[in-house]
Amino acid sequence: MSKWKQTSFSWQIQLVAGTGCPELARNISKYLKIPLSGRDIIQYPNENLFVRLHGSARGQDVYIIQTTSRPVHRNIMELLILIDCLKRDSAGRVTAVIPYLAYSRSDKKDQPRVAISARVLADMIEVAGADRWMTIDLHAGQIQGFFKIPGDALTAFHILSDYFLEKQLENTVVLTTDLGFAKRGRNFAEKLNVPLAFVEKKRGRDEQPEALTIIGHVSGKNVIMVDDEVDTAGSVVQGVETAKKDGAKDIYLSFTHAILSDPAVERLSKLPIKEIVTTDTVSIPNGKALPNLTILPVAPLLGEVISRAHQGRSVGELFDE
Repeated sequence: MSKWKQTSFSWQIQLVAGTGCPELARNISKYLKIPLSGRDIIQYPNENLFVRLHGSARGQDVYIIQTTSRPVHRNIMELLILIDCLKRDSAGRVTAVIPYLAYSRSDKKDQPRVAISARVLADMIEVAGADRWMTIDLHAGQIQGFFKIPGDALTAFHILSDYFLEKQLENTVVLTTDLGFAKRGRNFAEKLNVPLAFVEKKRGRDEQPEALTIIGHVSGKNVIMVDDEVDTAGSVVQGVETAKKDGAKDIYLSFTHAILSDPAVERLSKLPIKEIVTTDTVSIPNGKALPNLTILPVAPLLGEVISRAHQGRSVGELFDE
């Protein structure tokens, strides 16, 4: 008789977090009732990174939770090195859970001699060894096609729209910051059963977009301005000013990714916005937490999708798809 005992193998979920969104990672861990696995991430004086796992991931179904917001390039390198580290430790499957995917605005060659950076990032994630990916509200849906590995392109649409449904605002219109967000804006308006309007823009002499007018009616109405992310808030400023000029009443701002690069917080603080509603796909430091800011959690969404992916169950059922 062999001295080795026969072992039955089954993949277990293992969660590993980078340093990009520690609070969100902890909340996903609480939702799943699975502790975060220990790891060391050390930055040397020359800014090179060293990553080491505290325990074995052999044969496990591992989910790396790492957003790629600021500091963008450190967070991307952490993600890539974590993927490689886990593959070299013989993890059974590695899924990159990326609440916010950087470079998603660089999805096409829209001028001569430029890179399609979103494709480069997708290639790097694959080459590092990820088996799957997961993210929320890509700026451009076609980025899904940059990946050759399967993944889940999720949306915070239901989280945000349900919040406004509960507020039961009267005499309301949904306003998109530009025509490029028209389709998702239409979904938002249909969910709330309210009209839709658009901010029309053109490129100025300096190639910067300028708000021209609003297509639709906002006069005397409460406005919910929607977008996927707010970076410097330039489009928001133009949209709010144009809506107020056209006679809008209370204005609410709703978006998924709070990038909030300078001078976004200063700009938003000066605007007549009743409430700013976003999610925690990007960690928001206390210094950028405006008094009218509401942050909705995405941990239940990501936790449930991780659970369903592990069990091989439909993710579309979550959204009646």
